[in-house]
Parts: sequence; C-alpha cells; structure tokens
Amino acid sequence: MECLQMVQLLAVSGSIRAASSNSALLRAAEVLSPEGVSIKHYLAVGQLPHFDPDLADDPPQSVRELRALVGKVDGILISCPEYARGIPGSFKNALDWLVASHEFPGKPVALFNASPRASHAQAALRLVLNTMSAIVVEPASITVNLLAKGMNEADIAGSPEISKQIVSALVAFKSHIEVM
Repeated sequence: MECLQMVQLLAVSGSIRAASSNSALLRAAEVLSPEGVSIKHYLAVGQLPHFDPDLADDPPQSVRELRALVGKVDGILISCPEYARGIPGSFKNALDWLVASHEFPGKPVALFNASPRASHAQAALRLVLNTMSAIVVEPASITVNLLAKGMNEADIAGSPEISKQIVSALVAFKSHIEVM
C-alpha cells in the first residue's frame, strides 16, 4: 500500500483589504483544494515591520515566524493586486524580509491573479520572485476576472468556470511539487 504525502501550501495575499478579491480567491482555493493538498493562510502581511537590512540576519519575531512558515511548506500560493501599476508596498515589504532568508530560494510559487488588468503588478512580481530564486510554476498560475464582481470565496468556489481553473491549477502545482 502506497502512503500518500500531504502537499502543504502557504497562501499569501498581497492585499490587506478586508474585502479583497485576491484574499477571497485564495480562500476559494482552500475550499476547492484537491485530495492531498493542505492550504494554510498567512494573514499578517500588514503587521510586519518595515524592512531593515541591518536586521536581516537577526530579524524581529514576526519575521522569524514568517520565515519559519515558508520553510515548513512545500509551495506558496500568491494572489497580489496591482496598486499604482506595481506591487502593494506592504506585500513588497514581506518579500523583502524573505530575500535574506534561506527558506525562500528554490520554493515553488503559483500566482493567482484576480484581475486581467493587473498585468504590471504581475510582471513586477515575477521579476522580484525570479530575483529571489523562486520557481514560478506556470501551469499552476492563473488569471481569473473578479474585477468589480464582489464575489466572496463561496461565490468563487461555486462558479463552474472559475472553480475549474482553480482546481486545475492546484492539481498542476501539486504534481510539480511531487516530482521535485
């Protein structure tokens, strides 16, 4: 009998907005996660202190906790909005704290984009992630159109079209991680 190992993912929203479509998309991914996939959400992006390179080797406790979470998971799901044609400052701050870590390089990442118009942020995010030595898994990265639709995670998970995209992406992400 073969023992299947659970693939552990960390979902990180680039938005700190309470009614964020990016966060709702990640919560819908948890609802729809296929067998053998577990998703934990990191909710403290907005509470991290401002990045200080002088503290990179001995960071504050909240940063150590983030790094520990990243180190424990098999992959990271990111859904990030576009603010002023770029990555939101609080999310970029979180990434900056991970630059000097040993937990992040080589980590598989799937990008879930909640708006087809967020192309500048996606391009900037890919550049930053490549610089950080992340492995962006293209078959697991999707764009769905949630712009101005006011959908919560239940609405997203209940949409046949969107749920099919999410499940397909998660299956592709799981498969990529299992063959690494």
